[in-house]
Amino acid sequence: MDNPAKPAAAGNYIEVEPGVDIYYEERGQGPAVVIVPGWTFTTEVFGYQLEGLSANHRVVVFDPRSQGRSTVTSVGNDYATHASDLAGVMDALNLRDVVLVGWSFGALTTWGYVRKNGVDNVKCHVCVDMSPLPLSVNADDWTEGSLDEIAGVFPLIRTSSGQREFVAGYAREIMVQRKLLSAEMKWIVDQSAMSPHWVATLLFASGVFSNHMEEARLLDEKRPSLFIIAEHWAEKAGAFIEKHFPNTDKAVLGGHMMFWEHPDRFNETLENFISKQGG
Repeated sequence: MDNPAKPAAAGNYIEVEPGVDIYYEERGQGPAVVIVPGWTFTTEVFGYQLEGLSANHRVVVFDPRSQGRSTVTSVGNDYATHASDLAGVMDALNLRDVVLVGWSFGALTTWGYVRKNGVDNVKCHVCVDMSPLPLSVNADDWTEGSLDEIAGVFPLIRTSSGQREFVAGYAREIMVQRKLLSAEMKWIVDQSAMSPHWVATLLFASGVFSNHMEEARLLDEKRPSLFIIAEHWAEKAGAFIEKHFPNTDKAVLGGHMMFWEHPDRFNETLENFISKQGG
């Protein structure tokens, strides 16, 4: 692949609070689809969605606080604040009846939005490969990993070199199923490295110690919802979703970064779900 990303045209900025500017890109017209990147990642990873979904939708993707081209700040590096920033972006762009799509820890932002604002402005919700309960001592729960596995991440991401090492290993083993070209691996690692290691550490802690079961249940009851889950934990995640969120749809596709590796199949899955809701 000559160009790992498919970036959109240059975006713009929204000031969500004094001194904190959120970078965003948008394309297309129609029902609003807002996509939130995960831990330390940026708008660039969703270039295929900006291109592919914008034929029928107004697609908005933004760099969360301290990620990508948004302001790096020493305060608010947690998913509750990211949720408030999401609300600020939606208000500034006058987005109504929104399809919220959160990838990985980005789903903690979309669930956090629901916690703060309810579901009145949410048409439907899509979680891309993230459990609303990242950490649990119950072996049957779908989580980000065991206590030992989660604890083992911190010695790495506390330094810049360790953060890059962690992301490279995660990309190779979890995010993408095929062998990555060296340019692709560099691009993925560079996405995360735009966030300083101390930001990465704060966001990781905020993420793994969160619990959004209540918001996921609310969405299951009140709004059409979809989980798109990676193949490597589909059985466990699927059983967890069926047990706790019986009204929620689920789809299985690729690895953790399936929207980039399999963009046509991902976009089709998302389009089909949205179209079922009349959007």
